[in-house]
Amino acid sequence: MALKKEAEHKPRIVHVTPTAGIPGGEFRIRGSGFAKNEDRPLVMIGDTIAPLVVGSESYIVARVPDAASSGEIVVNIGGGASAPYSCDIGIQIADGVHPVGNPAVDQFGNVYATLSGSRGQKTPVSVYKVDLHQNMKPFLGEVMNATGLVFDREGFLYVSSRYDGIIYQVTPSGNMSVFCEGMGVATGMAFDGAGNLYVGDRSGTIFKISPERHIYVFATMEASISAYHLAFGPDGYLYVTGPTTSYDSVHRISGAGEVEVFYRGLGRPQGLAFDHDGRLYVSASLKGSRGLVRIDADRKAELYLSGPYIVGLAFSPMRDLIVATTSALFRVHADLGPLVVR
Repeated sequence: MALKKEAEHKPRIVHVTPTAGIPGGEFRIRGSGFAKNEDRPLVMIGDTIAPLVVGSESYIVARVPDAASSGEIVVNIGGGASAPYSCDIGIQIADGVHPVGNPAVDQFGNVYATLSGSRGQKTPVSVYKVDLHQNMKPFLGEVMNATGLVFDREGFLYVSSRYDGIIYQVTPSGNMSVFCEGMGVATGMAFDGAGNLYVGDRSGTIFKISPERHIYVFATMEASISAYHLAFGPDGYLYVTGPTTSYDSVHRISGAGEVEVFYRGLGRPQGLAFDHDGRLYVSASLKGSRGLVRIDADRKAELYLSGPYIVGLAFSPMRDLIVATTSALFRVHADLGPLVVR
């Protein structure tokens, strides 16, 4: 009887949202027994204390601490501890970068991110490479305001410059050449299954560049105050985000260049990518919470990962997620794979 009574007084976690977080993000913990007399609940994420934002008998909001490395969440109060609840925590793999969109991941799992700088600022390094052992090395220089990154099927990296409107092609060894010019304020890029490259000019144009380097105006949109971000979905549509002075949405563009709203209701949507199940992830705010928003095929949205200053994401061959903030990269072991457009 005493053991039963003791178990009844222990805190109990029923549900935690979102699924994942990076330092500075927040987990919403629902359950029971989170208040006892004058005691305040103590939330542990792994071996680290998580700062308490909100606390009540059945609801807690806890912030992900900088030192968190394990997603086991435990609520302690009055000497009693809940059973652990598993969530995914992003582990920092690099800092000192300045992405303004998605990072890029090659076929071996190496991660590439820009040191973009403010407009007109020449940085000592344009693109960094982070290997599987989290060693970060300069990969590319001499690109003013490196912005978008994308790989083609042959393993060449393409880098856009929002400063001079040039798209650069880079070999795996780091040799760079001009692929095309005249792309305006060139930002996000994406390849379709036929090898055509699409480039977002944030002044209002989506360019299409054929493998023979013929340039077409594919679609026109409202100008963005920041950048366009592009990704192809499993339906063959090109999905586009770009913060504007209007109500921000995720748009999609058909093969004929027809633009429509796919999802409306996000705050400042930026980088985006699809997982192997065809779900769309967008760096944005949803109902006041910032992080990565996941949108399914039925256009239902939920906050998948919580965290501040996120600008982009990419999936790796190891079925995990790379998250880029304005100054750092995180790896989330979430067993999510990339969608390969064929």
